[in-house]
Amino acid sequence: MHGAREQAARVSLALDNGQAIAAHVYEPEGTPRASAIVSCAMGVTQRFYSLFAQWLASQGYRAITFDYRGIGLSAPRSLRGFEVDVIGWARQDCAAAINYAREKLPGKPLYWIGHSLGGQLLGLIPNREQIDRVVTIATGSGYWRQNSWRTKRIVWWLWFVVAPLATKLFGYFPGKRIRKVGDLPKGVIAQWRRWCLTRDYVVGAEGEAVRAAYASVRIPMLALSFTDDEMMSAQAVRSMHALYAAAPVEYRRIAPHDVGVPRIGHFGFFRPEFAQTLWPIATEWLERDGIERRCGRDM
Repeated sequence: MHGAREQAARVSLALDNGQAIAAHVYEPEGTPRASAIVSCAMGVTQRFYSLFAQWLASQGYRAITFDYRGIGLSAPRSLRGFEVDVIGWARQDCAAAINYAREKLPGKPLYWIGHSLGGQLLGLIPNREQIDRVVTIATGSGYWRQNSWRTKRIVWWLWFVVAPLATKLFGYFPGKRIRKVGDLPKGVIAQWRRWCLTRDYVVGAEGEAVRAAYASVRIPMLALSFTDDEMMSAQAVRSMHALYAAAPVEYRRIAPHDVGVPRIGHFGFFRPEFAQTLWPIATEWLERDGIERRCGRDM
């Protein structure tokens, strides 16, 4: 096992539009075997992934986390009037992280580990061809009719009442205040709401050019999902990855009892208790030489 440096280095990644995002780089003690970018779920800060990123560094990877604009360390003092949407996150923020990883470690593999939204954005990222392999974690379509039952019971209230009214009142979505998702810029919540109310999610809402972009993604993927995910149903996971029509996708659906725990859920994968069970699934797959197209455990 490789060692890892104790502290992550904070860096600022410049965007093409003159803005910047905050990122952290976790270095292994020796020469990195590859770069691994960890891309956040909606409303989640990069800090949530720090222990997982430290573990990746201990396995020999240069791990990179970052906050989308308007989130965490990439947020302005106030979100009122701050302009950005989800497509901007993909085309600017994610692209900057990829450019940084490639520039700092040329000639080595570049992996993308996307949690929920982080696995949904690939079709929108302009330089996605720089990525060698992808692991999506609890990633599915956000279309509300495909949500897990626990979320489906209440999500209509979010989309038709809470989100429109709260955003109009505050000028952004005050998720922390109402204990839903997290604070989000106005453009982000508006676009995400539209996606979630559209049957084919992002490609249904954004049109044929975006549908074609998703269908052109050819990067091998491992889709990890969990039977007790309170947000993403098995149908949602399949629907989302079906948008990556040309990509070889291996599905693995894991139940808590498979790893001897009572619960995993939508966020549990990143808890340190899974360092010996779930985390190695991702890195072992990333290092694997081959992949069978759309194989794996039935969902």
